[in-house]
Amino acid sequence: MLPLGDSAWTLELGASISPDLNARVRALADRLELARHSEPWLAGITDVVPTFRSLTVHFDPLSANALVIGKRLLAWAHESASQVQQGRLWQLPVCFDADFSPDLARLAEAKGLSPARVIEHLLNATLRVYMLGFQPGFPYMGGVPTELQMPRLPAPRQKVPAQSVAVAGEMCSIYPWESPGGWNLLGRTPVVLFDLRHAAQPAMLSAGDEVRWYAVDRQTHDTLTKEIAQGLPRETFLKAPKA
Repeated sequence: MLPLGDSAWTLELGASISPDLNARVRALADRLELARHSEPWLAGITDVVPTFRSLTVHFDPLSANALVIGKRLLAWAHESASQVQQGRLWQLPVCFDADFSPDLARLAEAKGLSPARVIEHLLNATLRVYMLGFQPGFPYMGGVPTELQMPRLPAPRQKVPAQSVAVAGEMCSIYPWESPGGWNLLGRTPVVLFDLRHAAQPAMLSAGDEVRWYAVDRQTHDTLTKEIAQGLPRETFLKAPKA
């Protein structure tokens, strides 16, 4: 248990990245979120932030009892893991047009594969969203096949286009916004990952969700881009809602 100044605790549950450890983090976060609505001692909590292996709990130091919150978090962490809420399964389109995949050929050559084989590996993978970070809606997704695992670029690009699909090490992600970035760009999706029109949940993906890709051509990508801008529901790409 680590204090972050006088207004937050970070509870570290382990030192690795694994589905089981991340499930414990999410179970604790779910339990805390549910308890916030019924237990007065949690009224001062302002935010709950799960990561790969830890949980940070922010609170108002003027209205919350930091010691009580910390002791309760530790007690819950040592109890049996709570039931983890089942995540959603998304089937998302990705276009591998040459304009969208500047690192595809280089990664293929480095791995001794054809570009088509790299794409096949990516399409066959089921990726797990461990956490969101770096940018609003940016998902850190594990499950990248070993054949596609590549280090970051030696020097990051100054501009990575929004919706770029990229890999780095064991992780895959989608850049929700144009920004600098050093991941290997393999394609682009028309799906918008952060949209303030969805006020209750602007970020499309959540920790615990799973993502599978399907390939689309440039024309389909451009058509979907227009339809999404006009209000195509997110549920179009949702295959298995939470129970």
